[in-house]
Amino acid sequence: MSFASFSDFLAMGQHGLYVWTAYGICLAVLALNVAAPILARKRYLQQEARRLRRETEK
Repeated sequence: MSFASFSDFLAMGQHGLYVWTAYGICLAVLALNVAAPILARKRYLQQEARRLRRETEK
C-alpha cells in the first residue's frame, strides 16, 4: 500500500485511530511482560535479604 504523504500514512485510510491504538496497546502489553518479572525478581531479592538479616540478628 502506498501513501501520498505522511499524514495519509498516519490516517491509514480513515482507520488510523484503530490501527495506532492497537499498536500502542500491543507495545504496552509487551513492556509489561518485560517489566513485571524484573520488578518481581527485585522485590523477591529484597524480601530474602530482609529475611536473612532478621535471621542473623537472632
